[in-house]
Amino acid sequence: MAYRNGTYVAFHAGGTSDPTKADIKYYNTMKMWDAHKHIDFKLCDSHEKTASVRDSSRKETLRRNLVTRLRNSKQFLLILTKTTKNDTDWVPFEISYAIDDCKLPLILAYPDFNSIIAPNELSSYWPQALKSRIENRTARAIHIPFKKSPVLDALSQFDINNTNYPTGGYGYYTREAHQEWGLV
Repeated sequence: MAYRNGTYVAFHAGGTSDPTKADIKYYNTMKMWDAHKHIDFKLCDSHEKTASVRDSSRKETLRRNLVTRLRNSKQFLLILTKTTKNDTDWVPFEISYAIDDCKLPLILAYPDFNSIIAPNELSSYWPQALKSRIENRTARAIHIPFKKSPVLDALSQFDINNTNYPTGGYGYYTREAHQEWGLV
């Protein structure tokens, strides 16, 4: 059995290798928070636990490495922007495998929002693989703004060891929590 202590971070690459024009910039922000000695943020990154994957890797090699990373993860953080739903290959595969095979809870982080108290209103951001699993209640998800405090809080609470919450696909933090973080 895999030692499941990592956070799997997924995002839409957008068909570009320019890190300023793709959603990888948000993943790099998390790595920066982790590296900064004056920021209390620790990321146990599943991507750093397996062999490096390159865009030039064969599809089966890439798939095998993604599966290994997902199996070693305790949670799945998906960065959702307006273009995420346009990804038709790896993001849908990662979502499906994370939910159906690994039973990972989802932390759905939205860079375009400062607070989220009505996750159902964000369905236009969801790839079909996510939307169908939220609607049929197989996804356990918390929806958060992509800001340091809610990301850190969600990572500390929602993993494979917490089976109480979220119980469905529409979990979110209260307005009071958003106020405590200074987001509303």
